[in-house]
Amino acid sequence: MDTLLEINNLSIYYQTKKAEIQAINNISFKVRKGEFIAIIGKSGCGKTSILSAIASLIPYEGKIIFYNKLLNQKATSFIGYMLQRDELFPWLTIEQNTLLPLKIKKMVNEKTISKVSSLLKKYGLESFQKSYPNQLSGGMRQRAALIRTLSFSPDLLLLDEPFSALDYQTRLSVCDDVYSIIKKENKTAILVTHDISEAISVADKIIVLTERPATILNEHIVDLDKSLTPLKRREQKEFAPLFEKIWEELHK
Repeated sequence: MDTLLEINNLSIYYQTKKAEIQAINNISFKVRKGEFIAIIGKSGCGKTSILSAIASLIPYEGKIIFYNKLLNQKATSFIGYMLQRDELFPWLTIEQNTLLPLKIKKMVNEKTISKVSSLLKKYGLESFQKSYPNQLSGGMRQRAALIRTLSFSPDLLLLDEPFSALDYQTRLSVCDDVYSIIKKENKTAILVTHDISEAISVADKIIVLTERPATILNEHIVDLDKSLTPLKRREQKEFAPLFEKIWEELHK
């Protein structure tokens, strides 16, 4: 697979009234096209800061290379960012919410509208296009949020703990849904999570971070059956040993 994204010697600092705090310390990794990467670490270690840097939302030191070129503001138009909560606007219908990025980017046309309608139909939300977010379940809202993120055809998806606001049972089901959609749409994704099981169940590769200022402690290739859903992968015999290994790394 070709390299889509390359992080070289990334460091991130935050300024407070009293001091400068380093969140990320000189990390490097690559993401290949079609790959699903999970970044895992303890709360507060700087995981989300990495996504924010890739999305050009915060300043950073080092290099971020996207499609073999230094990342710039124009390139970020090919990057979709899905937040912890669905952040659907309650006064807009599901259809209007999913079309919003296209309106902001001035990309609304017959072709893009047709694509969004097709995604809503394909992933079970066609009959809810005229509904409002409060009329949908948490899982359906998250599906709508992903379709909104996919509406402008980004090449890279950044997922910032997208299931954390859901109850455990819904979380498992929605994780399956979101993973299925990402794979069917042939997207590259980087997931930030503190949930070891979640990371193992979806990722091709897991990057384990140390405590802040975060460095890369280890990288694990996940050798599980890719034809299975994330939920079914949890039943494979290779799952538990990898879980234990990452648990030990995070709790040294």
